[in-house]
Amino acid sequence: MSRLSPTVYKHFHRIAWFAVALTLCVVVFGAFVRLSDAGLSCPDWPTCYGRAAWPQSPDEVSDHAASQIRPLQAHKAWREQVHRHIAAALGVLVLVLALLAARRRRYGVAQIIGASLLVAGAIPAYMAGHHGVALGLAGLGEAILLFAAMRWSNLDLARAAALTLAVIVFQALLGKWTVTLLLKPVIVMGHLLGGLLTFSLLTWMAWRATDVPIRLAGASALRRWLIAGVALLALQIALGGWVSANYAALACGGGGWVTESAHWNDFPRCVGQWWPRSDFSEGFVLWRGLGADYEGGVLGGEARIAIQMAHRMMAVAVFAGLLWIAARLLRTPGLRGWGGMLGALAVGQVLLGILNVKLSLPLSVAVLHNAGAALLLFVLVSLLARIEEPA
Repeated sequence: MSRLSPTVYKHFHRIAWFAVALTLCVVVFGAFVRLSDAGLSCPDWPTCYGRAAWPQSPDEVSDHAASQIRPLQAHKAWREQVHRHIAAALGVLVLVLALLAARRRRYGVAQIIGASLLVAGAIPAYMAGHHGVALGLAGLGEAILLFAAMRWSNLDLARAAALTLAVIVFQALLGKWTVTLLLKPVIVMGHLLGGLLTFSLLTWMAWRATDVPIRLAGASALRRWLIAGVALLALQIALGGWVSANYAALACGGGGWVTESAHWNDFPRCVGQWWPRSDFSEGFVLWRGLGADYEGGVLGGEARIAIQMAHRMMAVAVFAGLLWIAARLLRTPGLRGWGGMLGALAVGQVLLGILNVKLSLPLSVAVLHNAGAALLLFVLVSLLARIEEPA
């Protein structure tokens, strides 16, 4: 018997799976934009030097105010603006899912459309310079979505769909603040976490709509382990985002195979030591006020070392936890394939992290490291969505 109400739209799962794939593209391409230092290549938002696409030469934007903020780098600007367009397409897709999920709810469609119109109205208000009005409109739209999510049940996935749309709206705000607050680390980290939260919610919805449960005796205990795994992984992803946002990936020397001046023992050691001088109190200040340009980082060496060391130490705990879960899955009939996948992804993720340091953060390896985190989340969330006690 289906776990979902028959009011679920018959093609909902297909649209949801497409949204999952598109979200993975947004997350990975966003990592490419961030790691290639293209995050501020379009200093205005949501346009790029006043254009819906992106300019090709500085002469095209010489009379635009954004050119006074930052000179055009066309080879980077297209990356930022393409990322914005893909994210906008994802937002439309999530809106469709929310409308389909809420279509049988009393005033459900009206609430989703009303909230979306408020958020849409915030964009021209922001572009006209009415920032307070824009924030108020977006905040009211968010409140409507969150109120609907709290009131609705999840029998037809209405709660999850409304919540996912609310997350997408907040992601758009974080994307704007990433640019306007000049890569403020806490905003950059939050934007990364928001993207992976969107990916997780859509993955959960897609599996629930597909309705292929895995029924196991003792499922509750396994689910608790999976929840613990998600929590550990989320903390490690946050630390990784903090490393990236503060440009601390190579704080321990980096590039033992690339430059003669770097340390060969930068991993597992750090600047040639097992425990170098580090400043955790300075490295983990989340809010430093407004006005600073954080491109390239503003922290000193000891603060960046503290961030890198925290990421490495947490990686050991997360790796051990994921291997423990993988071992349990390998011992469970019907889940051995998932266990093997989880173990292989965990090992691969550790290797990619080491290569990031040893090869001085090559762009391809760094982007794959971000994709690996998303795939680990996919495995854990997929199992949480499917595993349940026997009926």
